[in-house]
Amino acid sequence: MLPLALILQNMGGKISGSDRAHDQGQSEDKFKKLKELGIELYPQDGSGVTQSVNRLIVSGAIEDTIPDVAAAKTLHIPIKTRAEVLAALFNSYQTALSIAGTSGKSTTTGMTASIFVHAGKDPTVMNGAIIENFRGAPASPFPNMRTGQSDVFITETDESDGSIALYNPAIAVLNNIALDHMSIDELKDIFLKFCNRATQGTVLNIDDNHIRTLLPQIKTRTYTYSLHRDADLRATHIKNRQDGVSFEFSGLSVNLNVPGEHNVSNALAALSASIACGIDLQTAITGLETFTGIARRMQTIGMKNDITIIDDFAHNPDKIAASLKTLREFDGRLIIMFQPHGFGPLRLMGKEIIDSFTKYLTAKDYLIMPEAYYAGGTVDRSVTAKDIIASAKEKGLNAYWFENRAGVKSHIIQNAQKGDRIVIMGARDDTLTDFAKDILAAI
Repeated sequence: MLPLALILQNMGGKISGSDRAHDQGQSEDKFKKLKELGIELYPQDGSGVTQSVNRLIVSGAIEDTIPDVAAAKTLHIPIKTRAEVLAALFNSYQTALSIAGTSGKSTTTGMTASIFVHAGKDPTVMNGAIIENFRGAPASPFPNMRTGQSDVFITETDESDGSIALYNPAIAVLNNIALDHMSIDELKDIFLKFCNRATQGTVLNIDDNHIRTLLPQIKTRTYTYSLHRDADLRATHIKNRQDGVSFEFSGLSVNLNVPGEHNVSNALAALSASIACGIDLQTAITGLETFTGIARRMQTIGMKNDITIIDDFAHNPDKIAASLKTLREFDGRLIIMFQPHGFGPLRLMGKEIIDSFTKYLTAKDYLIMPEAYYAGGTVDRSVTAKDIIASAKEKGLNAYWFENRAGVKSHIIQNAQKGDRIVIMGARDDTLTDFAKDILAAI
């Protein structure tokens, strides 16, 4: 919602809004900056929705019972979802790049945006997470967006609510297909239709088994990439470092400022999308090497007493496995606090989440979980974090459940040792970063 609001404001709109986190006194710096940029903030009690409002734009998490929605209906103000407005804006651009897939969307979007900015393409960018090298950039008052003056629009596109069906990209990028918000068969159908709406080409990760099964049905021009198979772009000689990873393809070397094989895959996607849009390969590589990361993607918050605090967005089985695989390449015990991003995901993929932890955690490591993140509204709580921890213990993991973060913090501080890496893992909740900083301060 935030980057869309800023893009619309930069295009001449007068923007105001509400947020339950603002009402609860959370993320004060973020809301202070919004006010400084001229966006009025109201309590989420309907008071901000008056006859002067032309349109109410709501996120997918907003229910009809929210007072703002009720006020808009009473005043006959049109209501649109964030996805509807963003898709309509996106579809109006000639060179529209849509980054999709279960994992890696935000990072691939950030990498692609970095390349296009370096190449002088002046893109408009909409991302679900902060692009670190956009901090302080004139076109980016918040570093998860950018307003450009060209015909290029680059956006992360979410499939979780089905709104991906609204996007008609010039270039469609599909990173992977894995269990997350819906079944694999449903995801394959959604992503196939998405790829076939692309007018100029589709970028595909053929390391992904599910994507390979879709290849014969994709009608647009394809640009394939891989770490392990013959493809248009194939990475070789991958070398991981704690602060990055290097690789080669077609005799060229690339040095990334972010670690992990999964980021090599993301980089190949960004390079492929750039090539599909006619950007010179060497220019694309140089632009890619300016990318310094995405906030909350294996982001080191700090180190004290030889203990490292890491903030990470991983929340589904594939993302968790990718993060743990990278962490396991280096020495040190792991203390993982994982906050599930809702009760629905626990019901859908609780077993697979535990399988990912079981694969990479040892008897010396810790898995700690508070209750699932709850954003409000009606929700089925038939499967809870406590249930998942019970399953983890049955699998032999050193696992603990706590009702709240105070218990988590106390347990971490009591058990942390020199050489440990403490990872605060989970999605949606902005306060997870604050919690990681609290842990660092308390060590």
